[in-house]
Amino acid sequence: MASLAPDIADPTIEDGARTVDAQLNYLLPGPDINRRFVSAGVEVNTGTYGAFPVTIRDARPIREHFTLDTHGFTLGDCPTKVTDFYDRAHVDAIYLDEVRVAVAALTGANFVAPMGWMIRNSGDIAGYQKKQEGPYVHAGGVQPPAGEVHIDTEPSRADRAAEMLYRKLKPDGPGYSRFIYSSFWRTFSPPPQDCPLAVCDFRSVRDDEGTPNVLHVVDEIPQGDAMFAPMDDDVRPAAAIFRYSPDHRWWYFSNMSKDEALLLKFHDSDHSVAWRTPHTAFWDNSLPGGNVRASIECRSVAFFEHQS
Repeated sequence: MASLAPDIADPTIEDGARTVDAQLNYLLPGPDINRRFVSAGVEVNTGTYGAFPVTIRDARPIREHFTLDTHGFTLGDCPTKVTDFYDRAHVDAIYLDEVRVAVAALTGANFVAPMGWMIRNSGDIAGYQKKQEGPYVHAGGVQPPAGEVHIDTEPSRADRAAEMLYRKLKPDGPGYSRFIYSSFWRTFSPPPQDCPLAVCDFRSVRDDEGTPNVLHVVDEIPQGDAMFAPMDDDVRPAAAIFRYSPDHRWWYFSNMSKDEALLLKFHDSDHSVAWRTPHTAFWDNSLPGGNVRASIECRSVAFFEHQS
């Protein structure tokens, strides 16, 4: 008897996907200085954003079709032993090792360096904010979902950042031929989630798209003209933010469970394959009974080291 399972190698398989009508925020014409100021529970951009209607396709029924090197993202079965993602010490003790193992398996890299992690919650996060001693640190906290189409690194800064990280961790290492900077994204609230993550098919994004958006982690958000005052933008990390394009082709994986994780590329030094993935959160009203989305994202750099 012939198999009734979909042929994931068939490019036409995408045509029958269930679709969701949604609004995504893209960068509008505005000031030349684009900065993102982040403090406890708050993110403020100097850029102006506007909502554009888009179609988002549900990748769930054909999840095996999506690969890192073709689309820029993939969904993996990645069980976790973390029982409380709001317990920072518990997450630090368990999760980074889980990320290291999973990202190595999904990318094929032989050295993975996990970086900071962040919780995102689409509900009222006031109760999760804890007073920190000293300056605010943008890691291990609780933030609202991302509000605009972006990638968490800007291409001109990725190579230097990866090299600095590798030399810091492995000063006597053999070096590497390729690196993948990515986000390992997991939701741990019950499905369906009310504000899931949408990812943009790499094949629908031009290489010349994206505007730098410089990150400033601050104790207090500056106001008015102070947001545009001279700052050390050149030495700070920056994301890439995007203007609307009707060519962008959006996907999401509905009903994600705690034991799944979405790996999406921020930057792959090998540009012969899919090397980056714009993404953002969106409000999904297509499934009844939506729950508050609680998720954890952990950045890492996967290095393909030279072999002796």
